[in-house]
Amino acid sequence: QVQLVESGGDLVQPGGSLRLSCAASGSIFSIAYMGWYRQAPGKQREFVARIDTGGSTNYADSVKGRFTIGREDAKNTVYLQMNSLKPEDTAVYYCFADVHWGKGTLVTVSS
Repeated sequence: QVQLVESGGDLVQPGGSLRLSCAASGSIFSIAYMGWYRQAPGKQREFVARIDTGGSTNYADSVKGRFTIGREDAKNTVYLQMNSLKPEDTAVYYCFADVHWGKGTLVTVSS
């Protein structure tokens, strides 16, 4: 079993930045991908970014150039650096590791 705990969600003004973290524990040796999805109020959950064990990354078109995903294997942690935030980035951000999910962290972008 894998446990994922997200942190870093907050209220931020448009144009601001936030850094989300996802700490993994448990049976993590077989994980191929870790990343982030998000769910805005009244909308379906959507893919944001992912990173594999080799460091290759993928991003949703809506966040390319603004968000950066990274990992620190020594801490079993994945990060999501979010810059130039927009009101439409407001959502609960969920960390995933293959088929496992965290409980989410709320990001609100508002003036």
